[in-house]
Amino acid sequence: MKNSLLRKPFAYQYFKASLWIIGLNVLIFFFTSVSPRMTVYFSLNPYLVIRANAYWQFLTYMFTHANFSHILFNMLGLFFFGSSVERRMGSKEFLLFYFISGLGAGLFSFIVFLLTGSYNVILLGASGAVYSVLLAFAVYFPYANIYLFGLFPIKAPILVLGYAAIEIFSQVFSLRSGISHLTHLAGFGLAFLYFIIRLGINPIKIFKGGSGNRWN
Repeated sequence: MKNSLLRKPFAYQYFKASLWIIGLNVLIFFFTSVSPRMTVYFSLNPYLVIRANAYWQFLTYMFTHANFSHILFNMLGLFFFGSSVERRMGSKEFLLFYFISGLGAGLFSFIVFLLTGSYNVILLGASGAVYSVLLAFAVYFPYANIYLFGLFPIKAPILVLGYAAIEIFSQVFSLRSGISHLTHLAGFGLAFLYFIIRLGINPIKIFKGGSGNRWN
């Protein structure tokens, strides 16, 4: 299995892809701030995807943000966690991981929107992909402490589980309206599947203190 095409590793390279992604997000945020109509053009809207064949939105929604705080927190997360994950994965693997997670989270949300009749909803932001990076950080660095509010040290896996619990609770009880909790959860789920299918690593074993070796 480890020699299959699905798990064929890339030659290791590190060229700071996470910083390029951040730069592209900032650039698009600038353009959408100057021309707000571009936000609708780049965001993921089921009606436009179906009626206008706007399939590019599955990609561009990941680089579009509603306001400054939205992009700030997403890019801070990508900077602090993405850089470490990229160094561990290698830049090519990181890019594949990031875009599969982001595209998959968008597609999952799109399907949910269709099934629930939410054709006019607007989905935007890198949160789905950033949440996947957060899970990857917890897998690669399970003993790392993340300081909540800069004061309280929390192990990375506990933080991931806490975030997942909050998103599930918020989705079930419709809290924090205007936030796509399902997209965040999809980011976690797709990252989990990526580690199992592509990298042969079981995040649950890592979180339980097991080995992080590839499966044979």
